[in-house]
This record gives sequence, C-alpha cells and structure tokens, in this order.
Amino acid sequence: MESLLTVSFHRPLSPLSVPSTAQLCSSPSAAHVLRCKAFKNVERLCSVRLQEQRQNLRLQHVKRSITLNPRHDLKYIVNSASGHSLESEPPKTPWRSVQQAADAFYRFSRPHTVIGTALSIISVSLLAVEKLSDFSPLFFTGVLEAIGAALLMNIYIVGLNQLSDIEIDKVNKPYLPLASGEYSVATGKMIVSSFAILSFWLGWVVGSWPLFWALFISFILGTAYSINVPLLRWKRFAVVAAMCILAVRAVIVQIAFYLHVQMYVYGRPAVLTKPVIFATAFMSFFSVVIALFKDIPDIVGDKIYGIQSFTVRLGQEKVFWICIALLEMAYAVALLVGATSSCIWSKWTIVIGHAVLGSLLWSRAKSIDFKNKASVTSFYMFIWKLFYAEYLLIPLVR
Repeated sequence: MESLLTVSFHRPLSPLSVPSTAQLCSSPSAAHVLRCKAFKNVERLCSVRLQEQRQNLRLQHVKRSITLNPRHDLKYIVNSASGHSLESEPPKTPWRSVQQAADAFYRFSRPHTVIGTALSIISVSLLAVEKLSDFSPLFFTGVLEAIGAALLMNIYIVGLNQLSDIEIDKVNKPYLPLASGEYSVATGKMIVSSFAILSFWLGWVVGSWPLFWALFISFILGTAYSINVPLLRWKRFAVVAAMCILAVRAVIVQIAFYLHVQMYVYGRPAVLTKPVIFATAFMSFFSVVIALFKDIPDIVGDKIYGIQSFTVRLGQEKVFWICIALLEMAYAVALLVGATSSCIWSKWTIVIGHAVLGSLLWSRAKSIDFKNKASVTSFYMFIWKLFYAEYLLIPLVR
C-alpha cells in the first residue's frame, strides 16, 4: 500500500486522469476501502490546486490605475478580465456635465491663489478705514470692483502658466485640466484671453488709476514670467522668478489696492501709513518664501525640462529650511512691531497671533517627509494657510 501511494503522489496529477471515487469504492474489500480513502485525498488535493490556479489566472488579468487629485483622496479604477470596472460610472446627465465642467475650471483657476488674492485685497482695503462711518456702500462697491478685476487677472496669469507648462505639468501636476487633456490648448487660450480682456475692461470702467495700474503691471509680469518667447519665460531663472512674485504679491497688492480705496473710494491723499508699510515688508518675506517653496514639490518635472529653480540647484531640504528661516524671521519682526504698538488691544493681538503662527510653523516643519511628495505638497498648502492667517492679522496692526 505504501508503495502504491508513493507512486501515485510522484506522478503529475491531472484532473482528467483521476478516477471517480464512486468507481473505486464499488468493492467491499478492505484493500479497496483503503484505496478509496487514498484516492479521496488525492481528489481533494487536485480540487484545491485547481481552485488556486483559477484564482491566480483571475488575479493576473486585474489592472489597477491610480489617479491623484488634490480635491479627492485616491481613486482606484480596477479592470477585471471581463473588461467591466468594479466601480460603475454614473450615467452622463446634463447636471453631471455641469459638475465636471465646474470641477475642471476650479482646478484650472488654482483656488489657493484665488483665495489669497481676494483675502489680501479685503485686508489691505481695511487699512484705509479710519472711522466706523467709512464702512459705506461706496467702500463695499469699491472693494468688490477691485476683487472682481483682480480675480479675472489672477486666472489669466495662472492659466497662461499652465498653457506654457503642459508637458511639465504632466509630470508635476497631472490633475490640472490642460495636463490631463480635459481642456484642449484652444480652450485654454480662449479662457486666458477672455479673462485678461474682461479684467482690463472692468478696470477701465471702474475708472480707478491705482486699480488699472495694478492690473497692467500684474499682466506684464505674469506674461513675462510664463510665456515661452525669446528673452521672456522668466520662471527659468530663479532670482528673476522670485522678484516677479515679490513685485506682485508684496508691492502691487499692498500699495496699489490700498491706494485704490484711499484715493479713488475715499478721495483722500496718498499717504502710506505704518500698517501699510508693515504689510508690504512682511509680505515681501512671505512672497519670497512662496516663490521658493512652490518649486519644492515640482523638482522632478523641473529637472527634466531644464527649469533652474533654487530647488533644482540647491536641493529640496536646503531650500525648505531657508523658507522656514525666512518665515520665522518675519514672525520675529512682527512680534517686535506688535510690542511697540501704543494700542493695547492691537499689541496683544499681534504679539500672540504671530507667536502662535510661528510655533505652528516650527512644529509642522519638523514632521515633513522629503521622500513623500504628498507630504511636501501638503506643507506647501499649509504655507498658504499661514498666508491667509496673516491677512487676518494685518488689519489689526495699529
């Protein structure tokens, strides 16, 4: 019996060659009973092996593709051997088409820059308010006009940058509509052209020269920064790129929009007050940090396409800690400015507020993982949140 079983297990087993259990068990003899049990075990083993083989064949035909989107977590699309996805797509309806179009435009507009622009204009406009009666319909109308024109120009600038960086964004930001193919180049050109024209039209209709010059200078610098023509595309040069961002975010936004409210809305003489000077100086630090930090998550694509950013030249970690040092220095200066204020409530608000922001920055900086792009990108968006928080504090400087 042992020799029989040994010979049986050494031979390759095929499900077609295994005899039926019923046939083997037809004899009542003891030898046949033992042989029946042995072949039952063999049959069970073959069945298990066949099931494993079928499962492995199914798994070999499964494909998983991963699409990264900043507004969503991680979306998995799994295609099985049958060709049907496990996650059925909802039917194409007019409402869903509108939702998809809105989502694509939301990503195209780079919403963190839109929020930053709107919040900065509101903040510096409040610096022109001297008394409670200044909150008039004329003030709110003037601020809304400035926000509308500036947001149109903002979308022109970020849209032009995407048009010029389609190939780079396929590596660095594949979720953007032009890089993903949701928008054609013609659609992108139509959007940026329309928004630039609308921005200038609104600025001209309003009739505020500070507002119009803010739009014009932003248009010139934003175009020179991105457009790929000889002597331009200044984003290729790290220092020039940083100066463009500093000029718009630190100088134009603070001074031009403050003067828009001060001169056009209130009809007062152009006087740069202590809070305006503080806002311009502080945002100069912040603008340089944003200019440097925005390239840290994009190092791979920038290297491939020859963009000589500070991150490419110095490395991610070194540029990161330069940004942290600059921001902490800015917070330290803000603490001193707040401490010298003669207004008690302003003093304590500015000191405590900047101490909290500086502590949050340092605490978050110690936990970053440079090998994880999601971690670096998340920290970059945290920098923008600090940017927003600063504009909540600036109107309280006295």
